[in-house]
Amino acid sequence: MKILNTQDKLYLLETIRDIPDFPKPGIVFKDITTLLNNPKAFRFLMDHLHQRYKEMDIDFVAGIDSRGFIFGAALADRLEKGFVPIRKQGKLPYTTIGEKYSLEYGFDEIEIHIDAFKSDKEKPNVLLIDDLIATGGTAKAAASLIEKSGAHCIEACFILNLTFLHGDEGLKDITKVYSVLEID
Repeated sequence: MKILNTQDKLYLLETIRDIPDFPKPGIVFKDITTLLNNPKAFRFLMDHLHQRYKEMDIDFVAGIDSRGFIFGAALADRLEKGFVPIRKQGKLPYTTIGEKYSLEYGFDEIEIHIDAFKSDKEKPNVLLIDDLIATGGTAKAAASLIEKSGAHCIEACFILNLTFLHGDEGLKDITKVYSVLEID
């Protein structure tokens, strides 16, 4: 499977803006809006993801609320596959199933429609995508939710992986993980 070389990774990293002390002091927020509003960089990224996944047996692309919708819907279109939004609790209009996950102080929950992965296949293959993986709680819940729904999460893809937080480690127990860019 295709991965980017060092030069291509640096090109994409240079299109992502750092915002110091956001959302709180000591955190350097990786702002992808500068990548999104750079048509050449966004096209380059989407071309890379299309090349990586076009030969895989994918039935659906699922994106995590909310920035995963951007990359997931664009990739699903290129792959000519269906897109499934994984949303925060209470945001979907039809019957849903959910998965809770831990936060620093409490819990949160994500949901999908009960028929999100309706297919002729008994267990459709799903690519999970989001912009970033940090501690991995949401991503792990999303991959578990895909499995719980009767589909199979064949890989989780992230544009950025904050590797120093080790969020991908717990996720690897459920599915393969691919990160376009890694931040140490």
